[in-house]
Amino acid sequence: MKSVSSRRGPKTPDGLDQVYGVHALQSLLDRGEAPRELWVQQGAGSRIKELIAHAQAHGAKVKEQSRDLLDQLTQGAAHQGVVAFCPPLTPEGEESLWLKLRAWPSATPPLLLILDGVTDVHNFGACLRSADAAGAHGVIVAKDKAAPLNATVRKVACGAAEVVPVYQVTNLARTLAKLKDAGVWITGTAGEAEVSVFDIDMTGPTALVMGAEGKGMRRLTREACDNLAKLPMAGEVSSLNVSVATGICLFEAVRQRQLAS
Repeated sequence: MKSVSSRRGPKTPDGLDQVYGVHALQSLLDRGEAPRELWVQQGAGSRIKELIAHAQAHGAKVKEQSRDLLDQLTQGAAHQGVVAFCPPLTPEGEESLWLKLRAWPSATPPLLLILDGVTDVHNFGACLRSADAAGAHGVIVAKDKAAPLNATVRKVACGAAEVVPVYQVTNLARTLAKLKDAGVWITGTAGEAEVSVFDIDMTGPTALVMGAEGKGMRRLTREACDNLAKLPMAGEVSSLNVSVATGICLFEAVRQRQLAS
C-alpha cells in the first residue's frame, strides 16, 4: 500500500463521497459496489486487511494513511481505520415512486416513511437505518428543508442509505394527495393527536409522516394526512427524538402486519 503524508492535510479525491467505518465498507462490498479509493490506517488489523483485499479485487486504489490524518478527515468521527471514497448517492425522482406504486404487488401492501423538514443528517441516517430494519419500501423527502444524502448520513445509516430507496419530491403536500389517490393511507405523527399510534390500523398500504424536531409537520403536510396519531408519553419529557419515534412507529406497523399475516 502506498503511504501518503498528512503534512499538508488530507487531499481527497474530487467528486466522491466519504464512507467511513468497517460496517459501511462491508455493506458496500457485499452489494458489489467497490469504492474508487480506500484510505486505510497504518497497521490495519486482519479484518480490515480482508476488506482491503476484497476492495482491491474490485479495482479500488488503496492508500495507507496515519490515524491523525483520518481523524482530521472525518473530524473525529469513528472511522475505525478505514475511509472509502465512492460516487455520491442521489435520491430517486418522483416519477420513479409512481412507477413503482403502479406496479406494486397487491399481496404486499407498501410501507412508506415520509420525513417532513428533518434536516439533521444524524437523524436522517438513523431514520434510514430504522426504515431498512423494519422493511419499509421507501423514504420520501422534499427537495427543500431536507437533510442531504451525504457521508455522515451513510455512516449513521450503516449501509441502509445505499439500499433503502429515497424519493425526492418537489411538493410534499401534493405528493401526499397523490398517494391517497393511489390507495395509500397517510398517518401523521403529532403530540397533540387524540389517538395513539398503537390504535391505528397499518396493515394496509401505509405512509407514516414524521415531522421535524420542535416544529413537527408543516401545516400543509398536516392537513394532507388522513389522520394524526401520537406516541403515549408516560414520563416528564414531552417528545422523543424523531429517529427514535420513527423506529417505534415503523415497528408497530411491522407488528400489526405480522399478526395479520
